[in-house]
Amino acid sequence: MSLHARLESLKERHATLETRIADEDHRPRPDSDALLRLKLEKLRLKEEMERLQNGSGP
Repeated sequence: MSLHARLESLKERHATLETRIADEDHRPRPDSDALLRLKLEKLRLKEEMERLQNGSGP
């Protein structure tokens, strides 16, 4: 997979997580454990995207 394709894939997953976080957060009784897991995964993706964009590698 090319670097560009990998970044696009990560961006899509990041956007999906953002939507899932918003959906969960707007529920009448949000699941705080689920929100934490989603936010941590979103942060991990963001960090991976930054590493790839800066050329630091995995």
